[in-house]
Amino acid sequence: MTTIERVSRPYAASLVEFARNRPEVYCLSADLTNSVEIDHFKATFPDRFISCGLSEQSMMSVAGGLAREGLLPLVHTFAVFVTRRPYDQIAMSIAYPNLRVRLMGFLPGLTTPGGVTHQAIDDVALMRILPNMTVVDCGDATEVETVLEATADVDGPVYCRILRGSVPRLFREPLELGRARVLEVGNDICLISAGICTGEAMPAVAALRAKGVSLGHVHVSTIKPFTDEALLEAVGAARRGVITLENHLVTGGLGSSVAELMAEQAIGTRLIRMGLRDTYAHGGSLPYLLDFYGLAARHVVSTVEQLTGEHFGIELTPVSGDERGPVAERAEAL
Repeated sequence: MTTIERVSRPYAASLVEFARNRPEVYCLSADLTNSVEIDHFKATFPDRFISCGLSEQSMMSVAGGLAREGLLPLVHTFAVFVTRRPYDQIAMSIAYPNLRVRLMGFLPGLTTPGGVTHQAIDDVALMRILPNMTVVDCGDATEVETVLEATADVDGPVYCRILRGSVPRLFREPLELGRARVLEVGNDICLISAGICTGEAMPAVAALRAKGVSLGHVHVSTIKPFTDEALLEAVGAARRGVITLENHLVTGGLGSSVAELMAEQAIGTRLIRMGLRDTYAHGGSLPYLLDFYGLAARHVVSTVEQLTGEHFGIELTPVSGDERGPVAERAEAL
């Protein structure tokens, strides 16, 4: 078994390096400085650090004002607090005037044990429908380290799902905005995954291909714009079906994006969307939650079996026991 390298706090160092020769970069915090790994920036560039307190709506308005003055504000908090609470301020103060603001959302989807109040399972959908907004979902340490550089030239707002803590490194090449990563080529089934779900899917893909399934696998980091020709080619090549896998509700995110693409291009093969289905999630460890909500590697295998009508005899160990245990992340941070 290949050992996957893990990187501690990849965002912290990359943010400081990105800002080092860019005096226009300002870092905004909503009183979660350590929890979103911007403490290193605060210590290095204290004059460019702004604490807005527990007031996300005001933070968005501050960011809009800074952007109007030619600065590049980077807004930081948990993904659920970036998107739900200040949605009107984002729409009217940032997206409508098409201002150059970066919205950095930590703990996307099921990556927090904090339960429904802290799990951003609808954030991609909310940001994707805003005109002028670019949406990026980082899937590993390399993408976290390079997302700021990759989006540096976007002349408008960008929402980024960011991973914190100890993050696996799956890729060596930096993130390229608007470019999918074609990990495997196949003409039976195309699996399209985003964010942390790509690492979850990799063992299933390897096991299925070893059984002779011509399974293509594409990792998507740019959810909007969704115009990469490689995506269209991979989907068009899948004779038996397409599967999407995302750390999000199946409505409005990656699955919806692929469904729209297939409908507009008159691709008539079957699509199965794997994600949360019209539900709020409860608290628990990430492996437990991925398995409970049908996003773990073994569920990828069973979905491919459903599409092909075959049983491959692949045994991928499920999570054992009930690993629930809500943790109040904001309270812990304070």
